[in-house]
Amino acid sequence: MSGRLGLSVAVVRACLRDGGGGSPTAVMYDAALSDDERCRVPVVAGTSHAVFVSVYGGSVDPPSVGLRFFTAEGELPACGHGTVAALAFLAGRAERAERAEGAEYRVVLRAGGRDFVGWGVREGAYVRAGFDAGPVELREPTVVECDPVLSALGIGIGIGSSVADGIRVASVGRARLLVPVATRSVLAALDPDFERLRAACDRVGFLGCYVYSVPTSTGRVAARMFAPSIGVAEDIANANSTACLAAHLATGRGRVDLAVDMGDSLGSPATITATTRPGPSGPLIQLGGTAEIAGNIRLL
Repeated sequence: MSGRLGLSVAVVRACLRDGGGGSPTAVMYDAALSDDERCRVPVVAGTSHAVFVSVYGGSVDPPSVGLRFFTAEGELPACGHGTVAALAFLAGRAERAERAEGAEYRVVLRAGGRDFVGWGVREGAYVRAGFDAGPVELREPTVVECDPVLSALGIGIGIGSSVADGIRVASVGRARLLVPVATRSVLAALDPDFERLRAACDRVGFLGCYVYSVPTSTGRVAARMFAPSIGVAEDIANANSTACLAAHLATGRGRVDLAVDMGDSLGSPATITATTRPGPSGPLIQLGGTAEIAGNIRLL
């Protein structure tokens, strides 16, 4: 990051569980950086992802804010936990400038080719944030798409000539595979072959694979997101994949409320909430999480 001395980066722990854990995410106001330099920011900050924030429209209320998401491998069209982190970053600054604690901060976000509403409420040291996840595309996978991924995950089921119940290709910007397992213990025991998994995902254009336990009667789920194709072997929190799961589980049903636990295998417990209700052209999904600004660093 030579020549960038003085640029400030906030490290935000997104999607906390009971005030702890969460996914450390670098958030900063966008600057005159090349995309290669943006890819370096999460490396320098020690995070998996970085979010670059651009505020438009001057004093317009609600303001319009552009978001760009990067990992060390390149730009992503969307990032759910990164959006939660950005909302915490923005709401924290708005509260210090003009809003009392507990007042809702609302913003129109621009990311991935769409505009959508986000909000955040400061609650002590934390910000409770949420946003409209947007449309989710769902379809059944083919044998070519599914079997190599399952094999790399170490899950001993193939779909053969028919699709195993619950396995879906889902997309909010980029496609990923949703794979159910029976219990949290089965989920915790997964030990993927990441080289094979990356090759399998790259071959069919998947972002990665989201493996989840069967929901409890109260909508509690455990999940793990493996995404070596974007340079993240396992994600602590993945809100957009949670939106995909919520849309899948809501198919043919009414309102669905989920609380998805992630990050336990990485020693950083995280929880993402999703509320799904019927809409005129498909399910409407609101994602949420609690975040905390853990500190600031200066780029060198």
